[in-house]
This record gives sequence, C-alpha cells and structure tokens, in this order.
Amino acid sequence: MSSIKIECVANESYKIGESPVWDEKENSLLYVDITGKKVCRWNSLTNQVQAVSVDAPVSSVALRKSGDYVITLGTRFAALKWKDQLVTNIIHIDKDKPNNRFNDGKVDPAGRYFAGTMAEEIRPAVLERHQGSLYTLLADLSVVKHFDHVDISNGLDWSLDHKTFFYIDSLSYSVDAFDYDLQTGKIGNRRSIYKLEKEESIPDGMCIDTEGKLWVACYDGGRVIRLDPETGKRIQTVKLPVDKTTSCCFGGKDYSEMYVTSASEGMDKDWLSRQPQAGGVFKITGLGVKGIPPYPFAG
Repeated sequence: MSSIKIECVANESYKIGESPVWDEKENSLLYVDITGKKVCRWNSLTNQVQAVSVDAPVSSVALRKSGDYVITLGTRFAALKWKDQLVTNIIHIDKDKPNNRFNDGKVDPAGRYFAGTMAEEIRPAVLERHQGSLYTLLADLSVVKHFDHVDISNGLDWSLDHKTFFYIDSLSYSVDAFDYDLQTGKIGNRRSIYKLEKEESIPDGMCIDTEGKLWVACYDGGRVIRLDPETGKRIQTVKLPVDKTTSCCFGGKDYSEMYVTSASEGMDKDWLSRQPQAGGVFKITGLGVKGIPPYPFAG
C-alpha cells in the first residue's frame, strides 16, 4: 500500500466548492463555488487560481469539444468562454419552479451533459423535497428529462463498459445504478447498490477509477469512500481534515491524483476555527489507482 498524502491546494474558503473536473490542455482543475457564484480554475503548474464570476448559483462545469466550457447556472444550461469571461445561455429548464436550481452535472461517454436539479436549500441539506429532476443536454442543444421527484440530484458517472449509469440522490442515502444505453442515452431499471452508514453521512459527488470502482465524497462525513459496484461493498475510506467534503475527480498528468472539493457554508465560527481549511480544494496522492479523463460535451 503506497502512503496516502493529502494537501490543500486551494485554501480559499469556498462556500460550496463542487464539480471538480481535470482540464488536461490547461494542466488545471476546474471547479465551481455554487453559492459563491464562481467558476474557478486552479493551475497545477503555477498554483494560481483564476475565477469567473457569474450571475446565479453555478453548480457544475464540463469541458466542451469545440473548446471552452459548459456550465449549469441557476436553472440554465450555459456556455462559458473563459478568456472573455462570457456566459451565453443555451436553454432554461424547470421554469415552473422558480425556487429550483441545478446541482451536480457530468458529461457521458457519448458527449451528452447530464445534470439534475433541486429546490434551493433553507440551510445545508434542508429543503423542500421531491422538487428536482434529472436532465440531459444533447449535442443539438435540446433537453431530455429522465425523471422527477428528486431531492438533491448529485453524483453521477458511467461504468467502464458504458452499460451502467451510477447516480446519487443525496437524501436517499444511497448510490444507485441504472441500465444505460450509450447509443440513445436512455436509462432504466434503477436499483440501489450501496446504502451509506451513519458516520458516512450524506453521499454527494462521485467518480469512477480505471478498475471500475466508485469513489463517493461524503458530505458531513469528512471522507471519500471507495465502493465496489459489483459486490455493493465499501473497500476503502480516506478521511480528510474537513467535514463537508462535496465531490471528487481524478486528475494530474496520468490521472493518478484525486482532487476533492469541500464547503464551508453552514459552519459557525467555532467549527471553522477547528477546520481552517473548510471550503478548500484538496489533492490526494498515493492512492495507487488512476481515474479516466473527463468526456467533453459534444455540442
């Protein structure tokens, strides 16, 4: 077992750091601060963070095949031109639910952008339930709705053989699997593959490694856990120096580093003084596994 090392690479006290994604071209980690309304980019060569401020809570960011990025912003899918700091709306969803916002999103192996919604939180993990839905933005910029009655649409990824879609609705305290059709993007046959234990708290963001195992960030659990989706067993726990771990991805030049985002929103002075790195972005090395590069949005 190689020795695991955890370091805080961006100690910026983000309110809700989320959606880390590695941008190979830029040697950088992209991520968002949802309620801070910022899309951020940490450069691994210079250790500098750049940020683009936006006009609404921004909950996920993804690479785009044609260059630059796509984001989920309020209840909109939008395009982001980084150099010009220019945001262009693509399409607006959940128009009948003014209290909703997007949450986590990720691009599938065919270049479709999957993202789900939730009601705005009254305080962390307290919200009007069953208001969210899961959507996909297709390459032609049209949108498909998969299902509704979601509490907090969260972590998502696809199996290495592209036949299974993994998904988290946080308040179900479960990691779920669906049959997934790469050709059509359709999902079905939902089942739970792992129920979180009490001390693991709330399942949040998720990613997959090259061995087909899932890594789940546990909000209020201060850890990422590694799961075997075949057996439904937890096989590893990595604890971090902050409680509100939100999401994870692999990055670095060979995708052997794990990056974990965190939140500080909802923490009082006393809690923050005990966890000065709350809201920071962490790099974990020495896990002995690698991830796969993110897929770019095809539109």
